Amino acid sequence: MDSIKKARRRAERGERLCLADALALYEDNDLTFLAACARRAKEKASGRRVYYTINRHINLTNICSSNCPLCAFQVEAGDARGFVMERADVAKALGQARAVRHLSEIHIVSALHPDKPFSYYLDVVRQVRAALPDVDIKAFTPVEIVNFAHQTGKPIRTVLTELKEAGLQSLPGGGAEILSDRVRRIICPKKATAAEWLETMRTAHALGIRTNASMMYGHIETVEERMEHLLAIRDLQDETGGFQAFMLFPFHPAHTKLAEKYHLARVGSWEDMKMLALARLVLDNIAHVKAFWVMLTMPVAQLALGFGADDLDGTIGEEKIIHAAGAKTWTGITQEDLCRIICEAGYTPVLRDTFYRSIEAGE
Repeated sequence: MDSIKKARRRAERGERLCLADALALYEDNDLTFLAACARRAKEKASGRRVYYTINRHINLTNICSSNCPLCAFQVEAGDARGFVMERADVAKALGQARAVRHLSEIHIVSALHPDKPFSYYLDVVRQVRAALPDVDIKAFTPVEIVNFAHQTGKPIRTVLTELKEAGLQSLPGGGAEILSDRVRRIICPKKATAAEWLETMRTAHALGIRTNASMMYGHIETVEERMEHLLAIRDLQDETGGFQAFMLFPFHPAHTKLAEKYHLARVGSWEDMKMLALARLVLDNIAHVKAFWVMLTMPVAQLALGFGADDLDGTIGEEKIIHAAGAKTWTGITQEDLCRIICEAGYTPVLRDTFYRSIEAGE
């Protein structure tokens, strides 16, 4: 009990939490206490503002060589459900995106296609940059970057430099899952290791490429591994300062081999809120915490604004990866609905770009 009292005292004072503190607060399970502390931390970082962006997602392919047990999106080459976006398909998506008012971001993530060369991805970035010169290109998780490096034999730094020269400006934070190789050997054995994920982010930050970070929880990881994951991200942020935002992804078990083997179910909203509040408290050096409504559902994402989140991500347009795992949320949402949801929670909506610069609605 002494450890819980000490952890609560540190959380109340806004002091930096260690692993033992985070574990004690998790064990304490006092959700209202965590919410109050997380709201103070959120409001210290961003006041009464809650951010959102107008973005569009492009998923280039679902054909993947990794065949990860955690994933419901990927299919093997030759599967009738497989797709690849070629130049004309990308052009069509960009034409639709061009018509979106206040669009500030194109978000590109994909599977690890066994045959598409690195030049294909460079060409996509160049195509997006040519079509939408004023829009940020946030593309390719560290898992994809490591795959490009393995494909080409080039160092990660060279891969990132070439993508930046083509027009890439930031990286999404996906593919982290849990930064424990014990867990990764089970849930994504062919993907980048924990060290490779962190090193890719370290290198991106050194090149001036800002990134997000994430965690996928609620499968076969331990609570301690979750907290160690948060501390690994905090340590890297202390070193580089390159993370803009952090987001939590609850594991969606439907249609996955992992859930079938381990009889997994989706964690509840209590766990979602507890983890979100703890992430806000542990990650004291990352300014923004997202409540990714596609994963959480919008009612839970709105509730998350009272547990330390200060960002609802964006309008999305069409998201495929999470919906392949059984997500029942919409594939997109309007700007008006996002603003209404933020206002209902008592906060001020702020339209932002990828780098958290505000965009005036009248612009």
